[in-house]
Amino acid sequence: MLTTLFLAFLVSSVTATEKDSAPPRLNDTKAVEAFIDSAEVVVIGFLEGEESRGYKELVAAAKRIDSVPVAICTVKEVWADYSVSSDTISLFRKADNHQENLALAEAKKLETDGLVNFITINEVRYITEYNQVTAVGLFNSEVKSHLLLFANRGSKEYTELKKQLGALAPEFTGKFLFVLINGAVKSNSRSLGYFGIKSQDLPRVGIYAGDSDMKWLLPAGEISTERVREFCQSFLRGELKEVKQAGAEAKTEL
Repeated sequence: MLTTLFLAFLVSSVTATEKDSAPPRLNDTKAVEAFIDSAEVVVIGFLEGEESRGYKELVAAAKRIDSVPVAICTVKEVWADYSVSSDTISLFRKADNHQENLALAEAKKLETDGLVNFITINEVRYITEYNQVTAVGLFNSEVKSHLLLFANRGSKEYTELKKQLGALAPEFTGKFLFVLINGAVKSNSRSLGYFGIKSQDLPRVGIYAGDSDMKWLLPAGEISTERVREFCQSFLRGELKEVKQAGAEAKTEL
């Protein structure tokens, strides 16, 4: 009798754990909107059900990427609100108001590793640290102007500046992507050299215009929210176009 009760308790505990670990279900548009608004980056599986292709892989991927909330929507009436007509995994990000869709019918191969890669590549945030993976999402964005914070991880300014500029970034949604370039990483030396600066010169702030391949540095000095905001607004007003570009020659400034 005790053995039977123990087994029953064990089975019910496993079932509850599996249920608790499953992504939440979104049953109407309001729930989807609230979920999208809950974080800088979220993923929603617009899938018919648990037997759908990609469901198990998405659940497994969600467990490996704690930084990105994942949910499921099986209500097809809701799908239309997000231009989805068939089983699709969509990533929503606030930094550029973008929806990146992975239509499962078009995916020749679908694995957990592939979904993890899809999420990681497109995980663009209000301030995104630059590396070989995030570079893909950054340069694929329709927002081609980047506000760059060059700072050495471990320095006293690093954490505070990252927080400060991350708070400023929402003001420029759809106009700039804010990017952190860690000068302490050897592979980033090329990016610093492109702007004519070295690791010992940091922290510095620059702007890169991807559509024209032009670049400028904020003059050395305090990196305040007000100075960076004005720097961005000067670019948007077109006032930097005639200014000598960063890296054009030694010690070039605005």
